[in-house]
Order: sequence, then structure tokens, then C-alpha cells
Amino acid sequence: MSELLTKEEMKAYRVQGFSCAGCAKTFENNVKKLHGVEEAEVNFGASKVYVKGKITIEELEKAGSFENLKVRDEKDQKVAHEPFWKQKENIKVYISALLLLVSWFLGKQLGEEHFLPTIGYATSILIGGYTLFIKGLRNLSRLQFDMNTLMTIAIIGAAIIGEWLEGATVVILFAISEALERYSMDKARQSIESLMDIAPKQALIRRGNQEVSIHVDDIQIGDLMIVKPGQKLAMDGTVLKGTSTLNQAAITGESIPVIKTVNDEVFAGTLNEEGLLEVSVTKRAEDTTLSKIIHLVEEAQAERAPSQAFVDKFAKYYTPAIVILAMFIAVIPPLFIGGDWSSWVYQGLAVLVVGCPCALVVSTPVAVVTAIGNAAKNGVLIKGGIYLEETGNLKSIAFDKTGTITKGIPAVTDIVTYSGNEDELMTITAAIEKGSQHPLSSAIIRLAEEKGLLFNDVFMDEFQSITGKGVKAKINNKIYYVGSLSLFRELHGQIKSNQKEKLSQLQTAGKTVMILGTETEILAFIAVADEIRASSKTVISKLNHLGVDTVMLTGDNRQTANAIGQQIGVADVKADLLPEDKLTFIKELQGKHQHVAMVGDGINDAPALAASTVGIAMGGAGTDTALETADVALMSDDLNKLPYTIQLSRKALTIIKQNITFSLGIKALALWLVVPGWLTLWIAIFADMGATLLVTLNSLRLLRIKEK
Repeated sequence: MSELLTKEEMKAYRVQGFSCAGCAKTFENNVKKLHGVEEAEVNFGASKVYVKGKITIEELEKAGSFENLKVRDEKDQKVAHEPFWKQKENIKVYISALLLLVSWFLGKQLGEEHFLPTIGYATSILIGGYTLFIKGLRNLSRLQFDMNTLMTIAIIGAAIIGEWLEGATVVILFAISEALERYSMDKARQSIESLMDIAPKQALIRRGNQEVSIHVDDIQIGDLMIVKPGQKLAMDGTVLKGTSTLNQAAITGESIPVIKTVNDEVFAGTLNEEGLLEVSVTKRAEDTTLSKIIHLVEEAQAERAPSQAFVDKFAKYYTPAIVILAMFIAVIPPLFIGGDWSSWVYQGLAVLVVGCPCALVVSTPVAVVTAIGNAAKNGVLIKGGIYLEETGNLKSIAFDKTGTITKGIPAVTDIVTYSGNEDELMTITAAIEKGSQHPLSSAIIRLAEEKGLLFNDVFMDEFQSITGKGVKAKINNKIYYVGSLSLFRELHGQIKSNQKEKLSQLQTAGKTVMILGTETEILAFIAVADEIRASSKTVISKLNHLGVDTVMLTGDNRQTANAIGQQIGVADVKADLLPEDKLTFIKELQGKHQHVAMVGDGINDAPALAASTVGIAMGGAGTDTALETADVALMSDDLNKLPYTIQLSRKALTIIKQNITFSLGIKALALWLVVPGWLTLWIAIFADMGATLLVTLNSLRLLRIKEK
């Protein structure tokens, strides 16, 4: 569906046996014609069909009988695939190939003119090409020209002019080509199907005094799930009791286990490594983070990449053009230059075979499905082929500072005292800041709690907020002030030179300084900073090495922003920005670079994320908003996956271009062989099958790209 939300009203089924995008389209059209069906759409990449209306699985399988498709309910357990060599579709190839070999041997013994080899070849053609002919003749009657139509005309034509051996060989090689294409698409889809097996289908639930194993579909929000060491979590939830380390690689791509304790969020599909956990279930099975990842990745595979749209449009005109070209080659030379009919008809049939757009049609979707699947397994959710390509084209990335470059949690970094005991001064500051609304007050209170200071016992009165400058309060009959430099300039006039120098030094290091003092003296400087993520400097360095311009956007003052920018190595820093200023700057960057990404937390800076070419959200595992709104979501709460995502996207873009160039180039080269009359059906089918196979194998190389 163009509007994915309408799929909520539709029933989803998984389909097994798709060999090509064309077959998926035929199946979709067949389903739409079924009685009781209001709407239907096939997602070829995910191998699913969505149906609105009353329908049975038997009716769906009947609609897919032309390809021997198997259909099952989306929620049914995955059926084990038969080994490739045992699949029914391939058995006819074995029989056909055996008949071809026997007929060829008989031809050598009895002579090619003998009727027995001819009967053998004809039988081989019928068995191996039965489904091909049905599809091809049906399309021909509707004047629909696809690869099945081209192959049907070529094989029947070869039989008519007496080239039985080559006709039978073409049938078998085409069947092998289709089987390999089906195998490679299944291989690409397995990266997504493997995600479905991550979370268990049963969970141990405590209801009352009983612990029972319950299927995930029957578990309710609020149920208490018991997770023993070595078990995987079946549901998302919040830890009520226990402490353990969880391996979250399946969700976030992080290989290092994370410590989880009371009130922490945990996800289905993660592995409990050590302790016993009691978890309160917070989401139904279909709403877990893992389920959303699988759903969004499958939908992403249905979104066509720009190059795929080009290929589909090109193939629409290319295939009929090949039919016309083949007809001219077969007819014009005999009619106008006295050519031999048999030879030129043969050349025309060879052009039909070499003109099959198999390699061209699969050049993009296999690469897109493989890349998106690989990314999902490594903790990166790419929402479609268009974003895969756009990420590969990125020239500049803008980072929101707070919560992206930094942890988003302010912390006290320095305490410089000028009078009195440090702990006493921190106790007074924390007692005053307890009543403050200043965003940095939490850092002071947190440090006081860590030190075990009894600031809650301090009696304080006459608390007053001094707008934009700080706060004051009376403690032990003495008025204390906590605030900015401007507040103390008002109180004291000029501050001492050594204090001024220290203040400047702390601010230059990117820290915000809060001053504690009285009406007559400064008692302490307390420097607070939003800690830079350990990965930020490394990630920025990797991106700069990849030739991507990096910019940091922040609402902080320029001095603090420049200090952080220098530490991490970004090429440019934009400070003192309001949210609307960030949006304006993103548009300016797009005017300069065209392809620009914005990295944020998926909640703040929404306008800038939406305006960028690619909106990249961090911490998707814990934020539904990030999963739903971002074009690319990094499931872990750090930037380490960003260089990997750029490299994967660039490699996918390169492979797609290679595939398109190679598939068209091999066709052009084979067609040139018509000029000296060297093109044969053998060369034609090997050019077509070889190109398809090489293009597919080239795409599967994307499975090997890992984070460095």
C-alpha cells in the first residue's frame, strides 16, 4: 500500500516460492480478482501478501498455483525450507536435463535426423518449460512482453526451425537460472527471517502463586515474566526485581552486555546472561521493539529505491523494443538482402533470449533487500531503498549536541573552593539548588547524593529566584547566593583577577560555571558540563576520513560550543541556535551539499530531522518515536554504527551501479555478435543466465560488510 497505515485493516500472509518481482505482480493481480477480496498488495522483498476481505489460504494458493506458491498465516510458525536440491520446482529440471542427455546420446548413435532424439528433445522442452510456456503464452495473448514471453517465443521458434537440441538446452538453462534467482532471493530474505526466530514463543509467567509457560500471544500487559539466567526475553518490559547483564546485540547491535536492574527497560529477543529477573510486561507481542523492527524492515523492502524505479521504467520499454528488434533481424535481411531465412530467424530468436531483462530486473532489489537485512542485524534500521541510496550519497552530517554528541546528562566536573570546607559548601549549594528549576541543578544534587551529604536536613528559608541570574536563600542566619558571574558582578563589582582567570579557564574548556558566595565574598566555583560520549571523537574522525563534512548544532554559548567542537574534531560549530535556527541551517547546508543528514534523538529537533535528506535518530530501541519518524534509526544509544551505515550504503550504491552497468553491457556485447552472425542460442542463454547469476552473487556480497 502506498499508505502503510491501511495495512492495520488488512490480513497478512507469508508466501513461499517467489522467484521474481514479475511473478509477485502476477500473484497480486490474481489475488485482486478473487471473490471477496477488496484490496491486495504483495511485498516481494519480505515475501508477504496483504489482503482486505474474506479469503482462505487455499484460495490464495490457487491464485499462486502458476508458480506453485505456498501461503501461511503471518503468525504461524515458520516452516522449514526443503533443501534447495529437493525442491519440487527443481525436480522437473533434473528430469528435463536427463532426457536432454539421453536424446543427445541417441542422436550421436542414430544420427540427428532420427525421430527418437527429436521426440526426446521435445519431451525435455515440454517438461522443463511447461510452466514457462503457460505464463509466456498467457502474456502473449495479452500483448504483455516480459522474460517469460521472450523465452516462450524463442524456444517455440527454435523448435519450428528444427533446432531441437538448442531449444531444449535453453529451457534447462533458463530453469536453472530461475532456480538460482529464487535461491539467492531466499538467501537475502533469511537475514530478516532470522530476526523472527530471536525471541522465544513461550514465556514463564507468574499469575498468583503459580508459574506457567504461556504463548506470547496470550501474555497480557502487566503480567509478571520470570527470566532465568541463559534464557532470552520473550516480551518487552520493566525490571521489577533482580540485577543481571543482558546481551542486547539482537536489538541494538552492541556486542558488550548491558547491566539491567530495577526500573530499567528490557527488550524481547535479548539474552539474560547472569541473574534471575522478574519483569513487568509493558507491551503486547505484536508491539514489542523486535516486532516493530521486523515490521518496519519488511515494509522498507517494499519501498523502491530510485535506481529500482529507473530499472522498472527502463524494462517497461526495453522488452517490447527487443521483440521488435528481433523481428527486424529475422525478417529484414532475408527480404531485402537475400539472406537465408533459417539463419536470420535463428539470429532473431537468439536476440530474444539475450534480450531477457532478468539480470537488469534483479540488479537493484536483491542488493536493497540484502543491505537492509544486514543493517537490521547490526542494529541499524533503514526505512527503505530510497534512504539506503540517500545515505550512500551523503556529503554532510549535522549533529545535535545534547544527547547526541554528549550524553545529555550534566555532571559536576570541577569544584574550586576559596573559603571553607568543600563538603560543607556542596551541602549548602545542594540545599539551595533543591528549590531551583535550573537545568544544571540536578548535577549538583546528584553529586551531593553520591557523596552522602545530608543536604535535605539543612533548614533553609527566604528562598528567592533571581530571574536569569541565580537564586538566594538564608541558611544559619546567613544569606547565600548561587548563580552566574553577572549576579556576583552586581553584588561585588569586580571580582579578583585570580578568580577571573580560573573562571575563564573553566569556560574555555566548555564548562558552565555556577558560583556560590555571599554578599561580600565568593566561596566556590562549581563547574558543570554535559559529558561528551566516549565514542563521539572516534566517530567524527571516521566520518571525516570518509569525506563527510561534520557540523555540530547547539543552543549553547559559542565559547562552550567551540570547546566541545575542538575536542571531538567537527569541521564546523553553530552555537546559540533556537530549534527554528537549526531548521534554517539544515536548509542552508542542503543548498550547499544537496545530500545532508541530521542526527538527533528522534524527539527534539523534529523540524530539522524532517527537513534533512536523511533524518537519523539515536536510541531507537528505547524510543517508539525514533522508530516511527526517523528515516534511519540507530538502535543503540551511541554513534558507533553511523560510519558502518555510511559504508554499507555506499557499497550498496556501488554494487547497484555495477549490476545495472554489467547487465546492460553484457546484453550490448552479445547483441553486437549479430552483426557478423556469430550470436547463437547457446551464447545468448549463457549471457542471460551468467549475467543474472553474477549480478545476484555481487549483491550478496553486502552480507559480508561488518562494523569496523
